Amino acid sequence: MSNPFARIVEPLDPKQPAKKFFNLKKLGDARYAHLPFSIRVLLEAAIRNCDDFLVKKEDVENILNWKVVQHKSVEVPFKPARVILQDFTGVPAVVDFAAMRDAVKKLGGDPEKINPICPADLVIDHSIQVDFNRGSDSLQKNQDLEFERNKERFEFLKWGSQAFQNMRIIPPGSGIIHQVNLEYLARVVFDQDGYYYPDSVVGTDSHTTMIDGLGVLGWGVGGIEAEAVMLGQPISMVLPEVVGYKLLGNPQPLVTSTDIVLTITKHLRQVGVVGKFVEFFGPGVAQLSIADRATIANMCPEYGATAAFFPVDDVSIGYLIQTGRDKEKITSTKKYLEAVGMLRDFKNSAQDPDFTQVVELDLHAVVPCCSGPKRPQDKVAVSDMKKDFETCLGAKQGFKGFQIAPELHNSKVKFTFEGCDFELAHGSVVIAAITSCTNTSNPSVMLGAGLLAKKAIEAGLTVKPYIKTSLSPGSGVVTYYLRESGVMHYLSQLGFDVVGYGCMTCIGNSGPLPESVVEAITKGDLVAVGVLSGNRNFEGRVHPNTRANYLASPPLVIAYAIAGTIRIDFEKEPLGINASGKKIFLKDIWPTRSEIQAVEQQFVIPGMFKEVYQKIETVNKSWNALDAPSDKLYTWNPKSTYIKSPPFFDGLTLALQTPKSIEDAYVLLNFGDSVTTDHISPAGNIARNSPAARYLTSRGLTPRDFNSYGSRRGNDAVMARGTFANIRLVNKFIDKQGPQTVHFPSGETLDVFDAAERYKQAGHPLIVLAGKEYGAGSSRDWAAKGPFLLGVKAVLAESYERIHRSNLVGMGVIPLQYLPGEDAGTLGLTGRERYTIIIPEKLKPQMNVQIKLDTGKSFHAIMRFDTDVELTYFHNGGILNYMIRKMAS
Repeated sequence: MSNPFARIVEPLDPKQPAKKFFNLKKLGDARYAHLPFSIRVLLEAAIRNCDDFLVKKEDVENILNWKVVQHKSVEVPFKPARVILQDFTGVPAVVDFAAMRDAVKKLGGDPEKINPICPADLVIDHSIQVDFNRGSDSLQKNQDLEFERNKERFEFLKWGSQAFQNMRIIPPGSGIIHQVNLEYLARVVFDQDGYYYPDSVVGTDSHTTMIDGLGVLGWGVGGIEAEAVMLGQPISMVLPEVVGYKLLGNPQPLVTSTDIVLTITKHLRQVGVVGKFVEFFGPGVAQLSIADRATIANMCPEYGATAAFFPVDDVSIGYLIQTGRDKEKITSTKKYLEAVGMLRDFKNSAQDPDFTQVVELDLHAVVPCCSGPKRPQDKVAVSDMKKDFETCLGAKQGFKGFQIAPELHNSKVKFTFEGCDFELAHGSVVIAAITSCTNTSNPSVMLGAGLLAKKAIEAGLTVKPYIKTSLSPGSGVVTYYLRESGVMHYLSQLGFDVVGYGCMTCIGNSGPLPESVVEAITKGDLVAVGVLSGNRNFEGRVHPNTRANYLASPPLVIAYAIAGTIRIDFEKEPLGINASGKKIFLKDIWPTRSEIQAVEQQFVIPGMFKEVYQKIETVNKSWNALDAPSDKLYTWNPKSTYIKSPPFFDGLTLALQTPKSIEDAYVLLNFGDSVTTDHISPAGNIARNSPAARYLTSRGLTPRDFNSYGSRRGNDAVMARGTFANIRLVNKFIDKQGPQTVHFPSGETLDVFDAAERYKQAGHPLIVLAGKEYGAGSSRDWAAKGPFLLGVKAVLAESYERIHRSNLVGMGVIPLQYLPGEDAGTLGLTGRERYTIIIPEKLKPQMNVQIKLDTGKSFHAIMRFDTDVELTYFHNGGILNYMIRKMAS
């Protein structure tokens, strides 16, 4: 179909008439200049893809009319420029694609129609674990073990890169997905098929938002939704409100970008930005480097927004130069953005667009801080850390409490490690990790950590040997500038050796702690601590034996490692006493912002980026040596415990089935607030007494070979058994934490999977009850696939995290929401009732449905299918079924 906006197409450069763009200024519409810059990206995509079928003229009008319709839940389609995946979410996506090809063939269609139309990059960064953390050979040992454990998965991904077009795989050992995206994959402006247009991306990792810091509009989606985008479907989204976040002033000399982001995270949680875009503006933005902006944008899921956008300015263009991008492309990028009114000058308030609301932060007011002990939004000033932790010790069990009896607060447990005697107490640091995409992409905090390590060594300070220290940079560039600037040597001396290039500790791949440390923690029932420069610290995520986990800047990670405890007031107490008996305080060794900037300007140079990235796809010899099949249809190996054809499409027919009411469902689990996708589908280690462990043992594996839940997402049998398997799960049916529930027909307490199996065998449907923010955290498709396989037909919650609700829709699980002012408490629900959910024949977005209980009581809830497109997916039994029928017909 012809594009109704073809009239505004023109060459960017008259000397290159074949390279065109849609000149939005030629719309002649005064509303355009007042749109937030993030909304301008949505508008351009709608205009360029307008075919009056998938994208209609009225969609374009709605986006132009954003100021008027933003509060009215208006649905618009969005076609991102590209998709990005990591291996934990990428493997199940490729498994689904392979299974979809089989399904299309069975229905008589062409299986090769199942092929990415939208470009997709998959970065393998979630598989490496911190098994070895001491010595210069730690990196190689961990990488060797990564390949030994994950050979099957990697061979499968290599098959996918050959079988599917438009899919590029970045091999393991290259870096963290979001840093590789920032430093290498991001285009900022696409130059493809004869057109220039803004780069935009959706990714199967919630922290895809990090790329917003470079002016590339992007956010996390469910793996299921990403697969549909890859197959050419637009995302159907409600046109968002846009909160303008105005930054003023300059940061204090001792403040890091981590402190700024943790402050913003807490502030925006209080403002309430769930489901909204946040767009940064004001003169303070000009004070922030791209790495600083990316750190702030990375934490977007932790304050609940969809995107956290920093429009492109001259600092962004400078970053493209610094990272060694092609000079001609940089020139055309700037020229294009100027031509369409998308290049920002943050000091020019005349450019400020309209916003839904404006909030402000004076950067000068930010103080050094951490977040914890169980949630990223729980900011604690460093000066208050000791007092706050000690309050948490005795507080009631919860997000800020461990309920330790007062007489036990000063308990100590002696233990021996490597022939020396030590003791642990509540608050002892046992993991100190410089890890994750959040901070390892930022030269200022990484060099800050290196300079602090240098000063600490020169002052005679050390780290106790039992503390598991590690450094997992986001890319090879980080290692390069740490080495060239001379600080790597000092980091190694303190135990922060490079252990791998990947998420590692932040995703839960922290590896084992020394046995004597675990025994001491268990013996004293101690609240041991992990300190990490990550973005997530939910219970049970970092390590099973660290009940308290704090997010901190890389320099503070080192400081707490040296101190050995979180129970220290850095202003009054020394970090340590050196061999000469001198007390060394943190202020004595803390580098200033100007010190760090001087080293950064000298050593973070374009040549490093070029050298690292020009060989990124070929440098890994183990990857190059992998032998992958070349068939277009995958040959499933029945003996594999990693890759298995999923049962999602069993019995699928071309004819639609009419949705039926859910009758007499039992409640599988009854939750409170803030149940995360880590609780629903953990990514970390597989407990030896779990249903997943029993399954793997039955397949001949020993615990050494279990690997992690995240690495086994290509096997539905493991993942179904791993659903709700988090050891910190709090289920109101059980009086202690753990992955168990009550099977009501028998009254027995069982592992969640075993209870679900009993219900399934008896033909009983299931639902889940939950409180606020159900599904917060990572954009984990298995947090929806797992409950689906357990027989969960619906979830009834007070509110949902955006991506998780989308994933439930994608799997055909009904997300129900209590009416405003109602919840399980006000309705008197215990979860021991049986629930009948009446599904009407004619469905509308966000309609109320009746729920009847076997007690005779009934009430109404909102069916959270938010758009007509989502209802279409539901009628098909899920988004993938819809795509199969479409491709097979």
